[in-house]
Amino acid sequence: MGAQPLPRSDVTILGPHTQLAGVRAAAVEPRPWIEPFPVCPALNTLGIIHTGIQQTAAPMKIVRTRQTTTYFLACTGGKGRVLIDGRWRVCRAGWACLLPAHTLNAFEAIPGVRWEFCWVCYQQPRDQRPLGNAASPVMAPYDSQPLLAAIQGLLYECSGPAQPSLMMQWSHLIHAYVLRFARPCHQPDQLRMLWERVESRLEEPWTLEKLAAEAGYSREHLRRLCRRQLGRSPMHQVTYLRMRRAAELLATTELTVAAIAHRVGYQNPFVFSNAFARWIGWRPSEYRRQRTVNTAGGNHRAAAAPPSGPPAGLPNDLRPLELPGRPAAPSPVSVR
Repeated sequence: MGAQPLPRSDVTILGPHTQLAGVRAAAVEPRPWIEPFPVCPALNTLGIIHTGIQQTAAPMKIVRTRQTTTYFLACTGGKGRVLIDGRWRVCRAGWACLLPAHTLNAFEAIPGVRWEFCWVCYQQPRDQRPLGNAASPVMAPYDSQPLLAAIQGLLYECSGPAQPSLMMQWSHLIHAYVLRFARPCHQPDQLRMLWERVESRLEEPWTLEKLAAEAGYSREHLRRLCRRQLGRSPMHQVTYLRMRRAAELLATTELTVAAIAHRVGYQNPFVFSNAFARWIGWRPSEYRRQRTVNTAGGNHRAAAAPPSGPPAGLPNDLRPLELPGRPAAPSPVSVR
């Protein structure tokens, strides 16, 4: 799967087998697909736009080429594919992934396999600290049951008694379980501090040997730790941090592509451009131009990922996910 071409445009394919249930924050950008969700004002205080549970199967596929939200996905059953670092990877039960803003994000069901997951979608304003940090994993083992239970609890409360204090408590539990993945407390301090230093010095010529010396580990021990804690090799983590910073600079500054390349450790702008296209899905100039066009045209996507209005070819039998003891909500029109 890693060799297939990267998606170049937004895609929303749902298929007839998708079911979902969710809760949305108050006063978010209107989207037809979240209209049926009950409203929880407590989510606003945590920067959460929407959260929910989904069961699906092929041909479901979602692609967001210029994602402006941070999206957390925890697999609760079956398996699906998620595009991470420019490669398709399988996300199965017992695993989760954190898809950052300002990058190419995509996920899809695998033919013949059911996929069940819960999600939490966060706003990511440009001037706000990201949910993840330099030491956040991209895909890693994760016990999704506490998060699933918290989302179910919030769904029940919002669809029934709607007691504000309990909705607040459920919302904080959901956020805490996402942070357990995004900012793991069990990471060795040396590893966390290493990536904080690298993030502040991206212009330096990092190598595996230099990283290991900086952390005080052997090369092999650092490699094992990174694979286990972050889901990446050490040098892939360096590239990820560089691409994330480059995307941020392209979106928020008028620096030239060459200047940004130097700031993130590339002496050759052409090499930087190829790496950026491989990881983000667009060349730097295209990425900046598309963001400029979207902003000038009023297509602000900070509050939700999908394009406005129902996508073409939307199935008529998309069903809400029914939770035991709770009446089903009206059918939504999209999934993300």
